[in-house]
Order: sequence, then structure tokens, then C-alpha cells
Amino acid sequence: MGQLCSSDVEELNVASTMDTYFQNFNMINKIISEETLNLITSKLITGDTGSLGVIIDGVLKKVTNASLNIAVTGECGSGKSSFINALRGLKPGDEQSADIGVVETTMEPTTYQHPKFPTVIFWDLPGIGTTNFPPEEYLKKVKFGEYDFFIIISSTCFKDTDVQLAKAIKDMGKHFYFVRSKIDIDLQSEQKHKPKTFDQGKFLEQIRNKCLQGFRQSEMETPQIFLISSDEVFEYDTPILMKTILSDLSTKKRHIFMLSLPNITDEVIESKRDSLKQKVWLEAFKNALWATLPLGITSNYDKKKVENSLSEYRALFGVDDASLQKLATYSKVPVEQLKSIIESPHLLEKKKNESASKIFFKWVEKFCLANGGLLAMGFYFRNTLFLQLYMLDKVASDAKILLKKTFSEKGWISPQVKTS
Repeated sequence: MGQLCSSDVEELNVASTMDTYFQNFNMINKIISEETLNLITSKLITGDTGSLGVIIDGVLKKVTNASLNIAVTGECGSGKSSFINALRGLKPGDEQSADIGVVETTMEPTTYQHPKFPTVIFWDLPGIGTTNFPPEEYLKKVKFGEYDFFIIISSTCFKDTDVQLAKAIKDMGKHFYFVRSKIDIDLQSEQKHKPKTFDQGKFLEQIRNKCLQGFRQSEMETPQIFLISSDEVFEYDTPILMKTILSDLSTKKRHIFMLSLPNITDEVIESKRDSLKQKVWLEAFKNALWATLPLGITSNYDKKKVENSLSEYRALFGVDDASLQKLATYSKVPVEQLKSIIESPHLLEKKKNESASKIFFKWVEKFCLANGGLLAMGFYFRNTLFLQLYMLDKVASDAKILLKKTFSEKGWISPQVKTS
């Protein structure tokens, strides 16, 4: 890889730009550790760039290939399968969806891969209340060491066995989250029986307090209880749960978990975009280092790769053709209507009457790429980065538009959804 001298790096202000760029991201969205960021910037400042490509490539591989194993436990009928389907963006009857209402007859965990991210795996574990094992033995039976964190689900109240299980998980140094499911059903029932005095906020607080009673009687610190509905995944505490899990995950695992989440709020969509913006910066800079060599990058700078990037972004944000067709079926809206309100499907179509200055700029760019050197690095880095960020912003904007469309068609505008 070609060496850049200190004056070249200073001219580009890459170190300062990189530090500023990455510091602007929220901590729970960062995909690169402070230690690694400091290492890269220090090498840029000193001009020691020979190993930068290897370092950045290592970061990208860790982020891209990270695996995540999520254990979901609870008694049969608690809503485990519905929850797993919801986080995988699936509904009952969809291909690869988890079966709902199946009676547990075995201690063997059942695995469900995310349809778009095969390294994200949900493990459906039998509830500890359905076994005769003490917590420590239960965890050993279900292969405790394979999971990154545990989600303990109940559709009523958490039992003493659930509390003891959480204690054992904590003692073994892993995170757990208590999820109270089927909140929508409880709300509907309460409103039906008390139409005049029904107060949603007070009723939800009653459910939360009832769930905490078992913990107050134990010596365990009172945990946070997340109230959710797998059928209305946009509502209640699901966004808070996702944010809490992200804050607990290691830096290298945040990216894959963030991308795997369904677009439940504008904030989730923005976090996905921010996570990808960091990856795009690292990839653009790594490739720009190779561009300092004559003909080092020209073969990678082509229309096909740009088209592939756009297709990948559309799939990640659920605005690709397959996702649009699925949303159209679910929302009972013609797919052509959905396509008419977003931009990304036609983003790369050629615009007529390009100005002479643009044509000249492209020619200069092509010349620099063919001949290498610092100017080539500057052109490649800036143009690759700007183009990728432009596509990302457009696709993320489309995802927000479709999210708002989903709410408006169903007649329930969520306070979580903002107009962009």
C-alpha cells in the first residue's frame, strides 16, 4: 500500500475530519471503539499510514461478520414465537416464521435465523417453569454460554422461577430483560369492561407495578419491565427495549443488531443510517488508500458497484421491491402507490443535459484515478463517500415515508413517528 507523507495527510486534514465525523455519532450507535479511533487518527497525524488499510479492514470484518445469539425464554403461550417473529420482521404464515402456540415437549432450544442477517439468531428456550431444574442446571441444559443476552417473557406475572433465573444469569455475567407481552389484549379487555373509567396510562402502570411485586419480595434489585405487543410492535416499550439492548451490547455487535431491527420508529431508521454512515466512511477511506497507486482502484469504481450499494441499502431499510410488495399486501395499498411516494428506486437514472462543467469534472476525475497519487485519493474518497451518503439519506428518507404511510393507513398515528 502506498505511503502518505505527513504533509499530505495534513493537507487533507483527514485525521481531524475523521475524529470530528465519528465523534458526532451517539454512543450507542458507534461501531468503532474509542481505542481504535485514537489509533487510526494517531497514525494519520504521524504519517504512519502503512498499516492503516489492515487496521480498517479488520474493523470492517468484525462489524460485518459479527454474530448475535439472542435467547428468548418463557412459558408456552407467553408470546415467545410472536416476539421472535416481530423482531425478525415476520408475521404468522410468512416463510421462516416461528410457529405460534406450539406445546413445548423438549428441553432442546429451537433456533430461528433472521431472514436478512443469518448471523443474528434467536433461540426459543423452554420456560424454566415448565421444567424441574434449578436455575443453574437449567442454564447448563440450554447451553447458557452460547447466548449474548436473555429475554424473559411473560403474558401475566413473572414467577419466582423467573426471578431466580435472572439472578443466575446476572451471576454469570450476562444481561437479561423482562418483557411483559400481549399488552394490547389487556388494554382491549380493560377498555371493554370499564369504558367510562378506562385510562390507558394508569392501567399500564398498574400492570408494571403488578409485575414488580415478585421482585420486591426477593433480594433482587428491581429490574426494568418492558411492556410490549408483538402485533403492534411500533407501540409501547419496544423502542425503549431495543435502545436499552443496544446500549448494553459491545461496539462490534451493535451494527448487526441495529441493522436487523424492523423500522419501528424514525429514531430506529436514523440509527441504522448512522451505523451505516460510519461503515461507509471506513470503506471509502480504506479504498482511497489503494487509490494512491496507479490503477489501484479504477476497477472498483464502476456503475455496477454503485447500483449494488443502492440495492443493498434499499433491502436493509425495507424499501426494496420485495419489501414493498409485502408492505402493500399488509397495508392493503397498491404497490404502485407505495413506489410513487419514494425516490430510491429511480435514484440512479441518468439526468438529461448535464452541464459542461460536470462533464469536465468527470474527465479530470477519471484522469486522476488512472494516474494515482494524492489527488486521486482526494477525488475517490470524497466522491465515493458523498455518493454513498447521498444514497443512504435518500433510502432512509424513503423508509420514514413508508413508516408514516403504514401508520396513516392503519389509522393510528404514533407519537414516535415524526414528519421528516
